Amino acid sequence: MARIIVIGGTGLIGSKVVEKLAAHGHEAVAASPRTGVDAFTGAGLRDALAGADTVVDVSNSPSFAPADVMEFFTTSTRHLLEAEADAGVAHHVALTIVGTDRPQDIAYFAAKSAQEALIRASGIGFSLVHATQFFEFVGAIADIATEGDTVTLPGALVQPIAAEDVATAVARAAAGAPTGDREIAGPEAFGMDEFARRALAFRGDRRTVVRDDSAPYYGAQIAERTLVPVEGAEIFPTTLEEWLPRNPARP
Repeated sequence: MARIIVIGGTGLIGSKVVEKLAAHGHEAVAASPRTGVDAFTGAGLRDALAGADTVVDVSNSPSFAPADVMEFFTTSTRHLLEAEADAGVAHHVALTIVGTDRPQDIAYFAAKSAQEALIRASGIGFSLVHATQFFEFVGAIADIATEGDTVTLPGALVQPIAAEDVATAVARAAAGAPTGDREIAGPEAFGMDEFARRALAFRGDRRTVVRDDSAPYYGAQIAERTLVPVEGAEIFPTTLEEWLPRNPARP
């Protein structure tokens, strides 16, 4: 069994990854600023990584402003890779996004792409788990596209996945040998507008969702298939209809 350090291990995905790894007998350690380990500043990293076989990075930027998110992912990743090299870590696992390798102008995707490049060039064995949008993000997607009582979103396709399934994929990657890049997704593809419309309707949200293919997604226009996986992606089973009753809107 391996000693696996999970950076961002107290968050939505990280806490689930720690739980899944521990259930299979691994020594899984949650590391985050809350536990005294800060990859962005480097604080606590050397001690946390001592004796580690694998490091999993599921941390996220506290700010999505273009300069901030780029600085967070590049600085944190450099600190992690340097500490891993010193500690003799053999496997670096990072959660990233489907679509970072495709033409788009999303600042967050550009920052994740820069992170991926650093990992690939590090000389450390790696697994990059590219996930589609989480079901859990549907509320935020609708909120940023809302003006008055209208939500305006493009019909570009999404194939969202449950956070629980993402955590399963990341935990499996961490427990295995380095595999390079892989994509994961949920079982259904539909327009982004339909994704929001179905979720809001189920939750009794009275906002009207309107499709406008010129509408931006996080500040950028996207092509129809930018956010869906390529052939060969691993497909997880949870559907939106199964997920919604388990995840009511927060009061």
